[in-house]
Amino acid sequence: MATRWGICSAGKISHDFTVALKTLPPGDHQIVAVAARKLQDAEAFAKKHSIPQAYGSYEELARDPEIEVVYVGTIHPYHLPVGMLFMKAQKNVLCEKPMAMNLREVQELVASAKMNKVFLMEAVWTRFFPASLEIERLLSRGEVGEVKMVKADFGVPLMHVPRAVEKELGGGALLDIGIYCLQFICMVYNGEKPECIQATGVCLETGVDEGMVVTLKFSRNRMAVFTCSIAVELPNDAVIIGTKGTIRVPEHIWCPTSLVVNGKEIQYTLPEPYLPLNFINSTGMRYEAEEVRRCLLKGLKESPRMSQADSLLLAEVMDEARRQVGVVYSQDRQ
Repeated sequence: MATRWGICSAGKISHDFTVALKTLPPGDHQIVAVAARKLQDAEAFAKKHSIPQAYGSYEELARDPEIEVVYVGTIHPYHLPVGMLFMKAQKNVLCEKPMAMNLREVQELVASAKMNKVFLMEAVWTRFFPASLEIERLLSRGEVGEVKMVKADFGVPLMHVPRAVEKELGGGALLDIGIYCLQFICMVYNGEKPECIQATGVCLETGVDEGMVVTLKFSRNRMAVFTCSIAVELPNDAVIIGTKGTIRVPEHIWCPTSLVVNGKEIQYTLPEPYLPLNFINSTGMRYEAEEVRRCLLKGLKESPRMSQADSLLLAEVMDEARRQVGVVYSQDRQ
């Protein structure tokens, strides 16, 4: 039986996720319906991707009995209400990152998943790339000795994009792209909570962070530092430095297709898209979809590779970093 998907939101990221899903065998994954807030948007999306059903509201998607799991591709502030809507309707949910605006909201989503006995995962697609699996394998084998330092950068010019700069749209560098650096660090350090968080940043007039530098100290004198920016292009690379060597992600830290392990490069190829993509390497979203199917077939309610505890940790660290830099969303006051 194929895993039956509903797509929530007909925006750019939902387009790319749909294209990625269709690189997988149709016997494993089927898209049953798409929903948008305007019916004409959903219908145009459905026509473009040959999806049988289009809805003009998220509530209709939640009521569709054919749907097993919903991909939530809305902007950040909608993740909580929309995620709750689907889980209360007994739908499994793959929610785009960040899972929600702050720790309290993530806790609400996790509690709802448990109460409704449904699967919930944050769509941190990077975790499921072959390069990420290889990093974990290399670290578990002690390929670079004891890891002492992790460094990561992600910066792209997004100042012209309203959802990146407007506070009410969930804008800011940390929540949108800094999360990729943080999740990489948390992956390397096995989901351990840092002992110390120090964040410095600059804010736009809209009140969101234009850029941030975050230093993390972990147990046993291990450290990490990451930089994120929506004003400038950064190297967008990462390096794991151990007592016996290094692992480098030379580019595209959020969707890596190569690694350099102690000077030796490993390349990974991605399948070609059937339609043009909005974002680079988006067919790599297929890996998180495969993980969702794997978990559902096993009857799991969360992924061991991107657990709900991992999502809670990301939110907790980001909350503290934002507090230090002075980024406050309306959701923080509730």
